[in-house]
Amino acid sequence: MIGLEVRPEPSRLAGWLSPLVAAGATLVVGFAVFSLLGKNPLDAFHAFFVKPIDSTYGFAELLLKASPLMLIATGLAIGYRANVWNIGAEGQLLVGAIAGGGLALAFHESNSPLLLPAMIVAGALGGMAWAAIPAFLRTRFNANEILVSLMLVYIAGHLLSWLVHGPWRDPEGFNFPQSRLFHEAALLPALLDGTRVNAGLLVALATVAVGYVFVRKSLLGFQMRVAGLAPAAANYAGISSTRTIWIGMLAGGACAGIAGIQEAAGPVGQLLSTLSPGYGFAAIIVAFVGRLHPVGIVFASLLLSLLYLGGESAQLNLGLPSAVTGLFQGTLLFFLLAADVFIHYRVRRVKRAPGPA
Repeated sequence: MIGLEVRPEPSRLAGWLSPLVAAGATLVVGFAVFSLLGKNPLDAFHAFFVKPIDSTYGFAELLLKASPLMLIATGLAIGYRANVWNIGAEGQLLVGAIAGGGLALAFHESNSPLLLPAMIVAGALGGMAWAAIPAFLRTRFNANEILVSLMLVYIAGHLLSWLVHGPWRDPEGFNFPQSRLFHEAALLPALLDGTRVNAGLLVALATVAVGYVFVRKSLLGFQMRVAGLAPAAANYAGISSTRTIWIGMLAGGACAGIAGIQEAAGPVGQLLSTLSPGYGFAAIIVAFVGRLHPVGIVFASLLLSLLYLGGESAQLNLGLPSAVTGLFQGTLLFFLLAADVFIHYRVRRVKRAPGPA
């Protein structure tokens, strides 16, 4: 009989190499999938991984899509290190976009330079408010924050859809479910002429830097790590589990909310019911592929961004369905989790206990 035995000390090197192993295994699966779909694997890989970034505009799009991913994943990683499982970043992103976008619509004619910073602050507060719901229910009633935060995603989606179909619908938008376009003062400035990459990238990189300082250099970050690695020791040392839960949830909510308003005030320029292609969920994969480390999150966000661009390129150049992107994302996470199992456990032959005579 085969069983799993806990390793006395998991290999740190294997932990850092496992994302590369998972990425390699994902490529092997991709090779098989493209072959089964009747596509030349080499041509398919070129269309999926090379063609999207073979120009300045394409590379700028890579950075554009990586920005919300690294921003959200940085916030989620703070909570995940303390075993605070925020799965609802997608909903917090949408509420952040609603809060900041509502400010842009309320001051549609304003040219104030304070409007954009106020929108970002409103986006952060909106995301935090939405994340505070599962935090309160967890600390007050011991509700499972995974289920609560996930269910709130659908409420946020319906709330945004109601707004753009109803009170916030553009009166000159030919009845399409969308808000009016934001004023120029409410849009993020572009970083490179002729591309869509904007100042949101700088905000994301600054957030990664702040996240690194918080997790690695601050006392509170140390307490969060202890709470995740040794809950019993953290409790004995007097580290408040309630404070840990609130910090973990609010950090994820703030980052997701900022990502939401940056998406609305950046490449989209208005509120739409289809504002996010699933950044809040993809950021969970980014956080784990990046090993909950800020530097790893930067590289993981670029990889997931490439998968988004590759999926779009595969649709245009190969006629493949959009589900290919989700397939690669799911496969990558599957192999990463499988690698984690073998990092922390080893396979052993277990002798079956003899039954009664």
